[in-house]
Amino acid sequence: MIEEQTTLTQFIIEEQRRAAGATGAFSVLLTDIVTACKAISYAVSRGGLGADAEHPQVHLERIANDAIVKANVWTGRLAGIASESVDDIIRIPERYPVGKYLLTVDPLNGAGNLDINFMSGTIFSLYRAPGGKREIDSKDFLKPGNQILAAGFVLYGASTRLVLTMGNGVSGFMLDREIGEFVLTHRKMEIPENTQTFSINASNERFWEPPVRRYVKECLAGKSGPRGRDFGMRWVSSLIAEAYRILMRGGVFLYPLDEKTRDQGGRLGLLYEANPIAFIVEQACGGAITGRGRILDVVPTDLHQRSPFIFGSKSEVERIHQHHIDYVEGRDQESYDMPLFGNRSLFLNG
Repeated sequence: MIEEQTTLTQFIIEEQRRAAGATGAFSVLLTDIVTACKAISYAVSRGGLGADAEHPQVHLERIANDAIVKANVWTGRLAGIASESVDDIIRIPERYPVGKYLLTVDPLNGAGNLDINFMSGTIFSLYRAPGGKREIDSKDFLKPGNQILAAGFVLYGASTRLVLTMGNGVSGFMLDREIGEFVLTHRKMEIPENTQTFSINASNERFWEPPVRRYVKECLAGKSGPRGRDFGMRWVSSLIAEAYRILMRGGVFLYPLDEKTRDQGGRLGLLYEANPIAFIVEQACGGAITGRGRILDVVPTDLHQRSPFIFGSKSEVERIHQHHIDYVEGRDQESYDMPLFGNRSLFLNG
Protein backbone atom coordinates (compact mmCIF):
# COMPACT_ATOMS: atom_id res chain seq x y z
CA MET A 1 0.00 0.00 0.00
CA ILE A 2 1.35 3.40 -0.95
CA GLU A 3 1.56 5.60 2.16
CA GLU A 4 1.13 8.98 0.51
CA GLN A 5 -2.23 9.08 -1.24
CA THR A 6 -2.13 9.77 -4.94
CA THR A 7 -5.57 10.36 -6.42
CA LEU A 8 -6.55 9.11 -9.83
CA THR A 9 -6.75 12.71 -11.06
CA GLN A 10 -3.16 13.34 -9.95
CA PHE A 11 -2.02 10.08 -11.48
CA ILE A 12 -3.60 10.84 -14.87
CA ILE A 13 -2.13 14.35 -14.94
CA GLU A 14 1.33 12.95 -14.15
CA GLU A 15 0.98 10.46 -17.01
CA GLN A 16 -0.22 13.23 -19.32
CA ARG A 17 2.86 15.32 -18.58
CA ARG A 18 5.06 12.42 -19.68
CA ALA A 19 3.33 12.18 -23.07
CA ALA A 20 4.75 14.51 -25.71
CA GLY A 21 2.09 16.66 -27.36
CA ALA A 22 -0.71 15.63 -25.00
CA THR A 23 -3.58 18.14 -25.00
CA GLY A 24 -5.40 16.82 -21.94
CA ALA A 25 -8.52 15.66 -23.81
CA PHE A 26 -7.65 12.01 -23.38
CA SER A 27 -6.98 12.50 -19.67
CA VAL A 28 -10.31 14.20 -19.11
CA LEU A 29 -12.06 11.46 -21.07
CA LEU A 30 -10.70 8.84 -18.67
CA THR A 31 -11.96 10.94 -15.78
CA ASP A 32 -15.42 11.14 -17.39
CA ILE A 33 -15.60 7.35 -17.69
CA VAL A 34 -14.53 6.82 -14.09
CA THR A 35 -17.06 9.40 -12.88
CA ALA A 36 -19.79 7.31 -14.51
CA CYS A 37 -18.41 4.22 -12.76
CA LYS A 38 -18.78 5.93 -9.38
CA ALA A 39 -22.49 6.37 -10.13
CA ILE A 40 -22.74 2.71 -11.16
CA SER A 41 -20.97 1.66 -7.96
CA TYR A 42 -23.57 3.51 -5.91
CA ALA A 43 -26.44 1.96 -7.86
CA VAL A 44 -25.01 -1.54 -7.44
CA SER A 45 -24.53 -0.98 -3.71
CA ARG A 46 -28.28 -0.34 -3.46
CA GLY A 47 -28.91 -3.76 -4.97
CA GLY A 48 -31.66 -2.68 -7.33
CA LEU A 49 -33.86 -1.09 -4.67
CA GLY A 50 -36.82 0.58 -6.34
CA ALA A 51 -36.77 -1.81 -9.28
CA ASP A 52 -39.28 -4.46 -10.23
CA ALA A 53 -38.54 -7.26 -7.75
CA GLU A 54 -38.36 -9.79 -10.59
CA HIS A 55 -36.03 -7.72 -12.81
CA PRO A 56 -33.34 -6.00 -10.70
CA GLN A 57 -30.61 -7.20 -13.08
CA VAL A 58 -32.23 -5.53 -16.09
CA HIS A 59 -32.82 -2.39 -14.03
CA LEU A 60 -29.17 -2.13 -12.99
CA GLU A 61 -27.86 -2.93 -16.46
CA ARG A 62 -29.95 -0.07 -17.84
CA ILE A 63 -28.72 2.30 -15.11
CA ALA A 64 -25.11 1.34 -15.84
CA ASN A 65 -25.42 1.85 -19.59
CA ASP A 66 -27.23 5.17 -19.13
CA ALA A 67 -24.57 6.39 -16.70
CA ILE A 68 -21.79 5.73 -19.23
CA VAL A 69 -23.66 7.37 -22.08
CA LYS A 70 -24.81 10.45 -20.15
CA ALA A 71 -21.33 11.13 -18.78
CA ASN A 72 -19.64 10.95 -22.18
CA VAL A 73 -21.92 11.63 -25.12
CA TRP A 74 -22.03 15.44 -24.75
CA THR A 75 -18.39 16.20 -23.92
CA GLY A 76 -16.90 16.47 -27.41
CA ARG A 77 -14.24 13.89 -26.62
CA LEU A 78 -15.90 10.85 -28.21
CA ALA A 79 -16.91 10.06 -31.77
CA GLY A 80 -19.11 7.16 -30.69
CA ILE A 81 -19.77 4.41 -28.15
CA ALA A 82 -20.21 0.67 -28.63
CA SER A 83 -21.92 -0.94 -25.65
CA GLU A 84 -22.41 -4.62 -24.91
CA SER A 85 -25.90 -3.67 -23.71
CA VAL A 86 -26.99 -2.12 -27.03
CA ASP A 87 -27.31 -3.85 -30.40
CA ASP A 88 -26.04 -0.95 -32.54
CA ILE A 89 -23.47 1.76 -31.85
CA ILE A 90 -24.38 4.92 -29.92
CA ARG A 91 -23.75 7.98 -32.08
CA ILE A 92 -23.06 11.52 -30.92
CA PRO A 93 -26.17 13.73 -31.29
CA GLU A 94 -25.90 16.56 -33.82
CA ARG A 95 -26.04 19.23 -31.11
CA TYR A 96 -22.74 18.06 -29.60
CA PRO A 97 -19.19 18.21 -31.01
CA VAL A 98 -17.46 15.00 -32.10
CA GLY A 99 -14.17 13.95 -30.54
CA LYS A 100 -11.16 11.85 -31.50
CA TYR A 101 -11.86 8.65 -29.62
CA LEU A 102 -14.10 5.58 -29.67
CA LEU A 103 -15.30 3.92 -26.47
CA THR A 104 -16.24 0.26 -26.10
CA VAL A 105 -17.85 -0.72 -22.82
CA ASP A 106 -19.48 -3.58 -20.99
CA PRO A 107 -21.44 -1.44 -18.52
CA LEU A 108 -22.21 -4.17 -15.98
CA ASN A 109 -20.22 -7.35 -16.51
CA GLY A 110 -21.37 -10.12 -14.19
CA ALA A 111 -24.85 -8.67 -13.74
CA GLY A 112 -26.19 -12.22 -13.51
CA ASN A 113 -24.39 -12.57 -10.17
CA LEU A 114 -26.11 -9.63 -8.50
CA ASP A 115 -29.00 -11.68 -7.12
CA ILE A 116 -26.49 -13.59 -4.96
CA ASN A 117 -24.69 -10.37 -3.96
CA PHE A 118 -21.56 -11.33 -5.88
CA MET A 119 -19.07 -9.16 -7.72
CA SER A 120 -19.84 -7.29 -10.92
CA GLY A 121 -17.99 -4.57 -12.80
CA THR A 122 -17.55 -2.26 -15.76
CA ILE A 123 -15.01 -3.01 -18.52
CA PHE A 124 -13.94 -0.36 -21.04
CA SER A 125 -11.42 0.39 -23.75
CA LEU A 126 -10.56 3.39 -25.93
CA TYR A 127 -9.50 3.52 -29.57
CA ARG A 128 -8.65 6.37 -31.91
CA ALA A 129 -11.57 7.35 -34.13
CA PRO A 130 -11.17 7.69 -37.90
CA GLY A 131 -10.33 11.26 -38.83
CA GLY A 132 -12.61 13.52 -40.79
CA LYS A 133 -15.87 11.64 -40.12
CA ARG A 134 -18.86 13.14 -38.39
CA GLU A 135 -21.01 10.02 -38.81
CA ILE A 136 -19.20 6.88 -37.76
CA ASP A 137 -20.62 3.39 -38.25
CA SER A 138 -20.16 0.00 -36.66
CA LYS A 139 -17.26 -0.88 -38.99
CA ASP A 140 -15.19 1.88 -37.38
CA PHE A 141 -15.20 -0.16 -34.15
CA LEU A 142 -14.00 -3.38 -35.77
CA LYS A 143 -10.36 -2.93 -34.82
CA PRO A 144 -8.04 -5.57 -33.36
CA GLY A 145 -7.23 -5.16 -29.69
CA ASN A 146 -3.63 -4.26 -30.49
CA GLN A 147 -4.95 -0.80 -31.44
CA ILE A 148 -6.35 -0.07 -27.97
CA LEU A 149 -5.04 3.17 -26.48
CA ALA A 150 -6.23 2.59 -22.91
CA ALA A 151 -8.31 0.00 -21.08
CA GLY A 152 -9.58 -0.63 -17.60
CA PHE A 153 -12.18 -2.20 -15.43
CA VAL A 154 -13.95 -1.23 -12.23
CA LEU A 155 -14.85 -4.02 -9.81
CA TYR A 156 -17.86 -3.49 -7.55
CA GLY A 157 -17.60 -5.53 -4.38
CA ALA A 158 -16.80 -5.01 -0.70
CA SER A 159 -14.73 -2.10 -2.00
CA THR A 160 -14.78 -0.48 -5.44
CA ARG A 161 -11.53 -1.13 -7.31
CA LEU A 162 -10.21 0.34 -10.56
CA VAL A 163 -7.56 -1.26 -12.76
CA LEU A 164 -6.22 1.01 -15.51
CA THR A 165 -3.60 0.97 -18.23
CA MET A 166 -2.74 3.66 -20.74
CA GLY A 167 -0.24 1.43 -22.50
CA ASN A 168 2.55 1.97 -20.00
CA GLY A 169 1.96 -0.67 -17.35
CA VAL A 170 -1.03 -1.35 -15.13
CA SER A 171 -2.04 0.49 -11.96
CA GLY A 172 -4.67 -0.25 -9.33
CA PHE A 173 -6.89 2.15 -7.40
CA MET A 174 -9.53 1.96 -4.68
CA LEU A 175 -12.49 4.30 -4.25
CA ASP A 176 -12.17 6.32 -1.04
CA ARG A 177 -15.81 7.07 -0.30
CA GLU A 178 -14.95 9.79 2.22
CA ILE A 179 -13.37 12.00 -0.44
CA GLY A 180 -15.22 10.54 -3.43
CA GLU A 181 -11.99 9.80 -5.30
CA PHE A 182 -10.05 6.79 -6.44
CA VAL A 183 -6.65 6.60 -4.77
CA LEU A 184 -3.61 4.72 -6.01
CA THR A 185 -3.01 1.43 -4.20
CA HIS A 186 -0.88 -0.56 -6.65
CA ARG A 187 1.65 0.92 -9.04
CA LYS A 188 2.95 -1.23 -11.92
CA MET A 189 0.94 -4.38 -11.26
CA GLU A 190 2.62 -7.49 -12.69
CA ILE A 191 1.24 -11.01 -12.98
CA PRO A 192 3.70 -13.63 -11.68
CA GLU A 193 5.09 -15.58 -14.64
CA ASN A 194 4.42 -18.96 -13.02
CA THR A 195 1.41 -20.15 -11.09
CA GLN A 196 -0.10 -23.14 -9.32
CA THR A 197 -3.72 -22.11 -9.81
CA PHE A 198 -6.01 -22.49 -12.81
CA SER A 199 -9.64 -21.48 -13.33
CA ILE A 200 -11.99 -23.40 -15.59
CA ASN A 201 -15.62 -24.48 -15.51
CA ALA A 202 -15.22 -28.22 -14.88
CA SER A 203 -18.90 -28.86 -15.65
CA ASN A 204 -18.02 -28.36 -19.33
CA GLU A 205 -15.36 -31.09 -19.26
CA ARG A 206 -17.19 -33.30 -21.77
CA PHE A 207 -17.17 -30.47 -24.34
CA TRP A 208 -13.48 -29.50 -24.11
CA GLU A 209 -11.06 -29.83 -26.98
CA PRO A 210 -8.15 -32.30 -26.50
CA PRO A 211 -5.45 -29.63 -25.80
CA VAL A 212 -7.51 -28.26 -22.91
CA ARG A 213 -8.05 -31.77 -21.57
CA ARG A 214 -4.30 -32.33 -21.78
CA TYR A 215 -3.49 -29.18 -19.80
CA VAL A 216 -6.05 -29.87 -17.06
CA LYS A 217 -4.91 -33.50 -16.79
CA GLU A 218 -1.32 -32.33 -16.28
CA CYS A 219 -2.38 -29.93 -13.53
CA LEU A 220 -4.55 -32.48 -11.74
CA ALA A 221 -1.71 -35.02 -11.75
CA GLY A 222 0.10 -32.79 -9.24
CA LYS A 223 3.58 -33.60 -7.99
CA SER A 224 3.52 -37.07 -9.49
CA GLY A 225 2.67 -35.73 -12.94
CA PRO A 226 4.67 -33.97 -15.66
CA ARG A 227 4.40 -30.60 -13.92
CA GLY A 228 6.05 -31.82 -10.71
CA ARG A 229 3.91 -29.65 -8.45
CA ASP A 230 0.37 -29.48 -7.08
CA PHE A 231 -2.21 -27.12 -8.61
CA GLY A 232 -5.38 -25.65 -7.15
CA MET A 233 -8.52 -25.15 -9.23
CA ARG A 234 -10.81 -22.11 -8.92
CA TRP A 235 -14.03 -21.10 -10.65
CA VAL A 236 -16.25 -18.20 -9.58
CA SER A 237 -18.16 -17.63 -12.85
CA SER A 238 -17.16 -13.97 -13.02
CA LEU A 239 -14.66 -12.80 -15.64
CA ILE A 240 -13.94 -9.52 -13.92
CA ALA A 241 -13.39 -11.15 -10.52
CA GLU A 242 -11.08 -13.75 -12.07
CA ALA A 243 -9.12 -11.03 -13.87
CA TYR A 244 -8.57 -9.09 -10.66
CA ARG A 245 -7.52 -12.20 -8.72
CA ILE A 246 -5.02 -13.14 -11.42
CA LEU A 247 -3.58 -9.62 -11.46
CA MET A 248 -3.11 -9.77 -7.71
CA ARG A 249 -2.07 -13.40 -7.18
CA GLY A 250 -1.29 -14.94 -10.54
CA GLY A 251 -3.04 -17.86 -12.16
CA VAL A 252 -4.58 -18.75 -15.49
CA PHE A 253 -8.20 -18.47 -16.66
CA LEU A 254 -9.66 -20.67 -19.39
CA TYR A 255 -12.94 -20.22 -21.22
CA PRO A 256 -11.81 -22.18 -24.26
CA LEU A 257 -13.52 -22.99 -27.51
CA ASP A 258 -15.58 -26.15 -27.00
CA GLU A 259 -18.44 -28.05 -28.56
CA LYS A 260 -21.02 -25.93 -26.73
CA THR A 261 -19.71 -22.61 -28.02
CA ARG A 262 -18.14 -23.57 -31.36
CA ASP A 263 -21.06 -22.38 -33.52
CA GLN A 264 -21.06 -18.92 -31.94
CA GLY A 265 -17.25 -18.63 -31.99
CA GLY A 266 -16.72 -18.75 -28.23
CA ARG A 267 -18.36 -17.62 -25.00
CA LEU A 268 -17.09 -14.11 -24.24
CA GLY A 269 -17.51 -10.85 -26.13
CA LEU A 270 -14.36 -10.02 -28.11
CA LEU A 271 -14.76 -6.22 -28.16
CA TYR A 272 -16.29 -5.70 -24.74
CA GLU A 273 -14.67 -8.36 -22.55
CA ALA A 274 -11.75 -10.26 -24.08
CA ASN A 275 -9.84 -7.44 -25.80
CA PRO A 276 -9.81 -4.96 -22.87
CA ILE A 277 -8.87 -7.64 -20.35
CA ALA A 278 -6.22 -9.04 -22.71
CA PHE A 279 -4.71 -5.58 -23.19
CA ILE A 280 -4.52 -5.12 -19.42
CA VAL A 281 -3.07 -8.61 -18.90
CA GLU A 282 -0.33 -8.10 -21.49
CA GLN A 283 0.54 -4.73 -19.96
CA ALA A 284 0.89 -6.60 -16.64
CA CYS A 285 3.42 -9.03 -18.17
CA GLY A 286 0.90 -11.82 -18.71
CA GLY A 287 -0.38 -13.59 -21.80
CA ALA A 288 -3.78 -13.75 -23.51
CA ILE A 289 -4.79 -16.09 -26.35
CA THR A 290 -7.75 -17.65 -28.10
CA GLY A 291 -5.97 -20.96 -27.75
CA ARG A 292 -4.53 -20.94 -31.23
CA GLY A 293 -3.19 -17.38 -31.31
CA ARG A 294 -2.81 -13.99 -29.64
CA ILE A 295 -6.25 -12.57 -28.95
CA LEU A 296 -5.24 -8.94 -29.54
CA ASP A 297 -4.41 -9.81 -33.17
CA VAL A 298 -7.93 -11.03 -33.97
CA VAL A 299 -9.69 -8.66 -36.39
CA PRO A 300 -13.38 -8.41 -35.39
CA THR A 301 -16.09 -8.81 -38.00
CA ASP A 302 -19.08 -7.98 -35.79
CA LEU A 303 -19.78 -5.70 -32.84
CA HIS A 304 -20.97 -8.58 -30.69
CA GLN A 305 -18.53 -11.22 -31.90
CA ARG A 306 -17.76 -14.01 -29.42
CA SER A 307 -14.36 -15.51 -28.75
CA PRO A 308 -12.62 -18.18 -26.68
CA PHE A 309 -10.41 -16.58 -24.05
CA ILE A 310 -7.41 -17.88 -22.10
CA PHE A 311 -5.26 -15.49 -20.06
CA GLY A 312 -2.99 -15.19 -17.06
CA SER A 313 0.56 -16.07 -16.03
CA LYS A 314 2.70 -15.99 -19.15
CA SER A 315 4.42 -19.37 -18.88
CA GLU A 316 1.10 -21.18 -18.37
CA VAL A 317 -0.54 -19.40 -21.30
CA GLU A 318 2.44 -20.28 -23.49
CA ARG A 319 2.16 -23.93 -22.43
CA ILE A 320 -1.56 -24.02 -23.30
CA HIS A 321 -0.80 -22.37 -26.64
CA GLN A 322 1.82 -25.01 -27.41
CA HIS A 323 -0.65 -27.78 -26.57
CA HIS A 324 -3.04 -26.31 -29.15
CA ILE A 325 -0.27 -26.13 -31.75
CA ASP A 326 0.71 -29.75 -31.04
CA TYR A 327 -2.91 -30.82 -31.48
CA VAL A 328 -3.43 -28.92 -34.74
CA GLU A 329 -0.17 -30.29 -36.15
CA GLY A 330 -0.91 -33.86 -35.04
CA ARG A 331 1.89 -34.23 -32.51
CA ASP A 332 1.84 -36.07 -29.15
CA GLN A 333 -1.42 -37.93 -29.83
CA GLU A 334 -1.05 -40.15 -26.76
CA SER A 335 -1.62 -37.13 -24.52
CA TYR A 336 -4.93 -36.45 -26.25
CA ASP A 337 -6.23 -39.98 -26.58
CA MET A 338 -5.97 -40.74 -22.86
CA PRO A 339 -9.18 -39.92 -20.92
CA LEU A 340 -8.91 -37.03 -18.50
CA PHE A 341 -10.44 -38.85 -15.54
CA GLY A 342 -10.52 -42.45 -16.75
CA ASN A 343 -13.98 -43.90 -16.15
CA ARG A 344 -14.59 -41.52 -13.29
CA SER A 345 -16.01 -38.04 -13.19
CA LEU A 346 -14.04 -35.08 -11.88
CA PHE A 347 -15.41 -35.34 -8.36
CA LEU A 348 -15.65 -39.11 -7.77
CA ASN A 349 -12.78 -41.15 -6.35
CA GLY A 350 -14.07 -44.60 -7.26
